[in-house]
Order: sequence, then structure tokens, then C-alpha cells
Amino acid sequence: MGYLLDTHSFIWFFEGDDKLSDSAKAVIKDLSNPVFVSTVNVWEISIKQSIGKLQLKKPLEAIVDNFSQNDISLLDIKLPHALKVKELHFHHKDPFDRMLIAQAIVEQLKIISVDKVFDAYTVERVW
Repeated sequence: MGYLLDTHSFIWFFEGDDKLSDSAKAVIKDLSNPVFVSTVNVWEISIKQSIGKLQLKKPLEAIVDNFSQNDISLLDIKLPHALKVKELHFHHKDPFDRMLIAQAIVEQLKIISVDKVFDAYTVERVW
């Protein structure tokens, strides 16, 4: 089974932030674990940067270019992911997180997140 990074986990990993738990870091760094970043993460970060709510130490483009160096794959949004969103209960109202949940369910991925609201869905959260 693989792992999908929530947006804060994505940022904290690539920024080297101590907020990322040791167990999450270990999962991400273990090359035997398939780890994914979603285009949803990049989209959310881009929006937050464009409205001045987020600054990163490195340009987002440089981080994305380094995915392969960290053995991280990009997960694009696919039609089954979008269709799965309509089946989700509204435990979580954030549209970015709802898409990540849908992707994790469809692709059978665990999600790396501090957000306990993910636990209300049929997705395993790692933290």
C-alpha cells in the first residue's frame, strides 16, 4: 500500500519543518514505500501563494522538480477521483482535503496527515 501526502505534510517534508512527525518522516523516507503528492497539493499551495497566505523557502516549481530525487510520484486528478467526492459525507468541508480523501480511497492509499477529521472516512491516516 502507498501513501498520499496531505498539503501540510508535503510542505513540512520539503521545508524540513519539525512539525512533521518522526513516524511520518520515516514513512516518506523509506524508499520501499510508494509515496505520492497530488496535483491537488500543488493547486492548493499555488492558490495560497497567489493570495499571499503562504511563502515557501524554495520556489514551488523547484520542489516539484525534486519529487523524483525523493522517490515521490505525482498523482493526477482522474475522473474516478472526482466522482468519488460526491459519495463522501461532509465530515470535512475543505474541497482540497475532500479530493485528497477521494484519491486515497480510490487508489487505496494511506494518507499522511495531522488532521484527525480524515479518520471519519474509510481511509487510514498515518501520523
